[in-house]
Amino acid sequence: MVRTLFLALLAMLPGALALAADDAPRVRVTTSMGAFVIELDPKRAPLTVENFLGYVRDGHYSGTLFHRVVANFVIQGGGVDREYRMKPPRAPVPNESGNGLRNVRGAVGLARTERPHSGDAQFYVDVADNPDLDPLPSRWGYAVFGHIVEGMEVVDRISVAPTGAAGPFPRDAPLRPIVIESIELLAPAPSESATP
Repeated sequence: MVRTLFLALLAMLPGALALAADDAPRVRVTTSMGAFVIELDPKRAPLTVENFLGYVRDGHYSGTLFHRVVANFVIQGGGVDREYRMKPPRAPVPNESGNGLRNVRGAVGLARTERPHSGDAQFYVDVADNPDLDPLPSRWGYAVFGHIVEGMEVVDRISVAPTGAAGPFPRDAPLRPIVIESIELLAPAPSESATP
């Protein structure tokens, strides 16, 4: 009897794992200007999503700033604290910009330096379509790993905040700090294939 029950449960396991893999995780980003929700894409950007969720689980983003705000381009944050000190990141992840996801309005990507594999904790949200951030055969792009599904109006408000010099940044820093109060993992989005 126990063996039969075990075999029945074992037979159902692959289906349960497949369903779980189809569910895209979502996170709520709560800022001093409101909240928005990001749906992550672990199928196309598995390393980048796992990296981002590691920082979420560690509470790394709480108290960081959106330190770079460029109207009609991007808002960027997640690596600088309220005193404009860089928070120590973990090792960078390989660049997944060739995953087919594009830097379109509402896309969320991993910020990096001019070195293609230097992305770690900082992320950005595209406020407009930014094809110049996408990869080309001759160069690496910036890896998109999710998109905004709720609260794009909050991102838009952040993107037009007055900016100037602050801390070590000579420009594009909000004159009134925009704080990431928390980023929390929500229940995975329901799978479209799981509809009755």
